[in-house]
Amino acid sequence: MKDLNGKVAFVTGGASGIGLGMVQSFLAAGMKVAISDIEQAALDQVKDELAESNAEVIYLKVDVTDRDAMEQAARETEAAFGKVHVVCNNAGVAVTGKVHRMDYKDWDWVMGVNLDGVINGVQTFVNRMMEHGEGGHFVNTASMAGVMPISSGSIYTTGKYAVVGMSEVMRRDLAKYNIGVSVLCPGGVNTNVIHSGRNRPEEMQREKDNSKLRTMGGLQEAVMSDMLDASVIGGMVVAAILADDTYIFSHPALKSVVDVRTKAMNESFVRWSKYREDHNLN
Repeated sequence: MKDLNGKVAFVTGGASGIGLGMVQSFLAAGMKVAISDIEQAALDQVKDELAESNAEVIYLKVDVTDRDAMEQAARETEAAFGKVHVVCNNAGVAVTGKVHRMDYKDWDWVMGVNLDGVINGVQTFVNRMMEHGEGGHFVNTASMAGVMPISSGSIYTTGKYAVVGMSEVMRRDLAKYNIGVSVLCPGGVNTNVIHSGRNRPEEMQREKDNSKLRTMGGLQEAVMSDMLDASVIGGMVVAAILADDTYIFSHPALKSVVDVRTKAMNESFVRWSKYREDHNLN
């Protein structure tokens, strides 16, 4: 996409944090925006903040794990603005803790939002975007935890690695339809994700407390060496859409950590190549 003015964006988790940063940047670029979020209070606050602006915005209370709710949100967006051109699958939650201290409810909650939520956003909008024929762009929010291992971040990392892989394949599948795909891999950003447990459904609560289980704290210490304002990330997202970039890495200093993983993988390729030679398997 070369021009966002007058186009329509749909943003999940859009009433706070990175999602709100995207919304603000899209509005500055002249877009119409559907802000979806699971928190009504956050939606109300943004609505108050934008009340005196000329922004073309609708506010939708949506649980991204609910496929019917996502479909209804898409219909409401189309009814308000018409064709949707940009979809940001941004809603996310987190818990951290050693893998042996997790239980199924931890896995179901985090993967339900962080991976299934992205899947639901894609499934809801991809055919709509293809059918209107005007091109478009998906932005899927992963994390630096999607390209580097994070100690005590087994569930969060699993979901974010999946979002990165999914985005890479989507980009190949959709390129011929003039639909771009970017995967956002931020490091430290000033958001409320460390308090994401506030939105954990009752049925996903753990049966017993575990003092070793925390929300984002452990992961925060690992990757948040350079805290950015969410508005900065929003500007990067706009730039990535216009340039059709695959990856959005907001924290270049973390490349050295990714390089460690890449080096280990390259060394493993060499080692197993030699194994095949030694065993006449080539």
